[in-house]
Amino acid sequence: MRTRAFSPALVALLLAGLLLSGCAPSFSFSRQGSGVPAAMPTYAPAAEAREAPAYSTGGSATVNDEPYDAVFFQNYGVNPFVDTEDDHLSTFAMDVDTASYTVARRFLRDGNLPDPDSVRVEEFVNYFKQDYPQPDDGAFAIHLEGAPSPFGNERHWLMRVGLQGKRIDPADRKDATLIFVIDISGSMDRENRLGLVKRSLRLLVEELRPSDRVGIVVYGSQGEVLLEPTSAENKELILAAIDMLRPGGSTNAEEGLLLGYRLAARDLQPGRITRLILCSDGVANVGRTGPDSILEQVKGYVADGITLSTVGFGMGNYNDVLMEQLANDGDGNYHYVDTLDEARRVFVENLTGTLQVIAKDAKVQVDFNPEVVRSYRLLGYENRRVKDEDFRNDEVDAGEVGAGHSVTALYELKFEGEAQGIAATVYVRYRDPDSGEVQEISRSLARADFVPSIDQTSPRFRLDAAVAEFAEILRDSYWAQDGTMAAVLELAAPLVAELPDDPDVAEFVTLVQRAQALGR
Repeated sequence: MRTRAFSPALVALLLAGLLLSGCAPSFSFSRQGSGVPAAMPTYAPAAEAREAPAYSTGGSATVNDEPYDAVFFQNYGVNPFVDTEDDHLSTFAMDVDTASYTVARRFLRDGNLPDPDSVRVEEFVNYFKQDYPQPDDGAFAIHLEGAPSPFGNERHWLMRVGLQGKRIDPADRKDATLIFVIDISGSMDRENRLGLVKRSLRLLVEELRPSDRVGIVVYGSQGEVLLEPTSAENKELILAAIDMLRPGGSTNAEEGLLLGYRLAARDLQPGRITRLILCSDGVANVGRTGPDSILEQVKGYVADGITLSTVGFGMGNYNDVLMEQLANDGDGNYHYVDTLDEARRVFVENLTGTLQVIAKDAKVQVDFNPEVVRSYRLLGYENRRVKDEDFRNDEVDAGEVGAGHSVTALYELKFEGEAQGIAATVYVRYRDPDSGEVQEISRSLARADFVPSIDQTSPRFRLDAAVAEFAEILRDSYWAQDGTMAAVLELAAPLVAELPDDPDVAEFVTLVQRAQALGR
């Protein structure tokens, strides 16, 4: 492990010399073998959520003559319907990841159906903008809406739980120290992955304030501190350091992350945001290679408030499992960048606007009234489940939410005949990141609040329903075995005209059409 760092002054001298000599340095490390774990068999999703998830690799062999090599996903099962007489509580940690949707988009654009195990319904839904009103006070506002489900043979109802986090004006957010942990191993040379990383980070640096600070750690066969935390006022210096990166060597993610956390800890200050941003294809083949073993080395830094966002690049030799679980355990979020437009969305629109955490260990518990609701099913969040009895256990780790984030969860319901009354009460519990105080809010939805037709719901409700069904079909959900892309298109296509200022809607319709053309 190299702990020697280049100071800003030294980097400036080096860069000046490089400009005069017309050459640029490169990082080239010796390769130490792949060490990539063999894939376990993949199984079709069942009605019951699985206790022991399995790994799977690649895309759809039926439509792709050369499936992506060494692509790792994890199957978390599919939530079943639960009778309220058996369990009337549904509890999960908030999640604002979006990577699963953009991974699927990459598959479909390349002419492949996505691996079912790559599909996480909540990340599909949470990719899309919402129009939830801002909270009047506190960190969150709860918005509830219900209607008949537009999908399925039985008469199911759909309930949407929408949570809107308070926005913080960019001028009012806290100053930030960002540590870029950049994978420069040989695999990052494929598809010019490192090139897209560099362009992405340039976008982010351009959005920073002079009072923000940036440090850079790189890793191939070993880790190295390239740039000590440097004021964003020295923007050209930071950008030049990014531009000088070259790929080569094996992949020691553990060493890179450990160096990144140590660098961040040295710059940790009260009242200041401190975050690692890992840019990688998720491959780790030197040192500890699993998310649990890697995070075990740095959990003290996480407890100190240093968060970790992971951003994935590339397809083929890509480990979604590592990237997603690192973000979950690192109290951050996980994105996947497949284009420069997506880089702009992640690094400019999302990351800089949501840097400041407004809620720690944020959990949701929905209490269904057994006299009104016979059974329910949560769409997605299979790997974000929290034990019902742990909802008010404030020592249990849950989700972290940044300023302005929205979180959406959809439930399918079966009612008890025509019974009236409160159908569900939604509780949200979280810790204020500044005061440390725990807050809890709630809101109820009555049976009478459900509108009689899906056409009477908001356009965003209908979009969420279509996106969730799309994901359910793609992941071979037992509960969508009779679902069709034609039905998804019937609901989604008119929304292009209803939401003309949102290009994501038109793109979604195109992706549904591609999946349909591929035989789904």
